[in-house]
Amino acid sequence: MTAAGLPMEIRSEGLPTRVRIHEVGARDGLQNERTVVPTEVKAEFIHRLAAAGLPTVEATSFVHPKWVPQLADAEQLFPLLGDLDPQRLPVLVPNERGLDRALALGARRIAVFGSATESFAKANLNRTVDEALAMFAPVITRAKDAGVEVRGYLSMCFGDPWEGPVPVAQTVRVCRALLDLGCDELSLGDTIGVATPGHVQTLLAALNEAGVPTSRIGVHFHDTYGQALANTFAALQHGITTIDASAGGLGGCPYAKSATGNLATEDLVWMLHGLGIETGVDLDRLTATSVWMAEALGRPSPSRTLRALSHKE
Repeated sequence: MTAAGLPMEIRSEGLPTRVRIHEVGARDGLQNERTVVPTEVKAEFIHRLAAAGLPTVEATSFVHPKWVPQLADAEQLFPLLGDLDPQRLPVLVPNERGLDRALALGARRIAVFGSATESFAKANLNRTVDEALAMFAPVITRAKDAGVEVRGYLSMCFGDPWEGPVPVAQTVRVCRALLDLGCDELSLGDTIGVATPGHVQTLLAALNEAGVPTSRIGVHFHDTYGQALANTFAALQHGITTIDASAGGLGGCPYAKSATGNLATEDLVWMLHGLGIETGVDLDRLTATSVWMAEALGRPSPSRTLRALSHKE
């Protein structure tokens, strides 16, 4: 460790020089919390994350409160973030009603959330994969017409708790469909954390062969089997420059019990900085933010880097 609390930087040839971290802690990280987090605490969390240098902080979700009670305060939260550039604050929308709510508040980046597998599409959206795509079509078209950027999340890209390993061609088909509908960017979700580096690189190569540019792909890894950083490195080797992560390793998925925490943003930043890859993130400020949120939630963070730096202090 250097005197500044950062790893020694040693560049590895062939890797990107800069990565954009898509921070999901305030949405994906908090959505599964049983105790409702006060709206003011969420707003401060997002402000702290932005102040730490994270360029993209996913703010909330405009799903029906019945399905995700933790995010029922989207209309109250978003106005509290008015001092931040809305381009930095993407929000999840499930359908046209959700889009209406988001646009009314001035959201400029949205995301839809699909599945590569039929089982999870049924569990999460009560639709088949193709029915979900049909539901997204008008959402994406209207968003694009309004000049709003659209991200397409795709869950279960590598494995599904009901169906097992997901064939690469199956994931590629749905990814291609989302792009054809107009999504600007895809986020490949390893929702239950079963991916390994070879699987990651095989899927990315297959997507390229199907005409999906690497520049339009982001990755979203869960650390169920301790593979999130290894999978991230494999993605970096392929040229991926957008990586999802959650401050303090918060999060999971309310519809997949085997989905444990997201890749911790601190662990990701530690590795990227050690590789000499720029992120724009102040690790000290990020760590302080995650410690603060862990205290607000009343439990320790699973982030190894956060624990190491906190213990050092």
